[in-house]
Amino acid sequence: MKRFKLSPALIALLLAIALFILGGIIRPGFASYGLAMNILRLASFLGIVAAGQTLVIMGGGEGIDLSVGANITLGAILVYNITDGQDARVLPALLVALVVGAIIGMINGLGITFLRVPALVMTLGMTGVVQGLILVVTQGKVSGASAPIMSRLMSEPLLFGIPGVVLVWVILGLIVWFVLERTRYGKHLFAIGVNRTTAKLSGVRVSATLVLTYTLSGMLAVIGGFVLLSYTQNVFLNLGASYTLPSVAAVVVGGTLLAGGQGSYQGTMAGALVLTLLTSLLTTMQLPDSARQIIYGVVLLLLLSVYGRQRRLRS
Repeated sequence: MKRFKLSPALIALLLAIALFILGGIIRPGFASYGLAMNILRLASFLGIVAAGQTLVIMGGGEGIDLSVGANITLGAILVYNITDGQDARVLPALLVALVVGAIIGMINGLGITFLRVPALVMTLGMTGVVQGLILVVTQGKVSGASAPIMSRLMSEPLLFGIPGVVLVWVILGLIVWFVLERTRYGKHLFAIGVNRTTAKLSGVRVSATLVLTYTLSGMLAVIGGFVLLSYTQNVFLNLGASYTLPSVAAVVVGGTLLAGGQGSYQGTMAGALVLTLLTSLLTTMQLPDSARQIIYGVVLLLLLSVYGRQRRLRS
């Protein structure tokens, strides 16, 4: 009989459940339905952004998109400014933001594939460019207003008390699963992550696939900015900065290899839940901010050391 193995995605999900139960033990009321929905809502923001990060990391080549935080902020600012509180402008504003996010992601992909700029360097440089673009657009002062329909559709409960953004996250999860498991693009992305030379010799258009991947990452980051704006109803100049590194951590905790070629978005979704639950649990314990940061960092390092064992997970 073959030895029973738990998938990394299932391990992350079990860890999320364990944290939820632990929170209920430490703090009565933590495991309530209402708080559970709020945790899912917060996890969905990170999970949507981490969808693009998952695709980038699966492509291998030490690919990590450090520009997602700046894209989140820019997308939210564009929607905030264009809608100006009017429901009729929401869709056009989202389309404009998606086009801008796609262009930024495409430039990242072109620089990485054709100019041979390392992904970390290219996306870090793009972060500076986008931040400068934000200052040009806003002149240091954001103007506009969030449309009421955004809050109704994304933040408020729509079905069985489930917030709309969580439903969007679930739908996105199904779409990403289908793309990765049932389309040519998904098969090519996994092949590129395993070995780019072999993939190219097998007829895979490596450069085109990678450019598309970074383009999708830019668009998904903008969607993350849209849903985050729907929740906060306001924007500031570093709105998405805190999501950049957690988006990478969620992918790795969910079992996707940093070396590429193996993983799943379902694992990333579970990883986003783990990180959100950990943050909520530490906040509930009413520890000083310094202690929360230290404990969060130590636990995160332990998780990443476990899930980052490349050779073992590849075997």
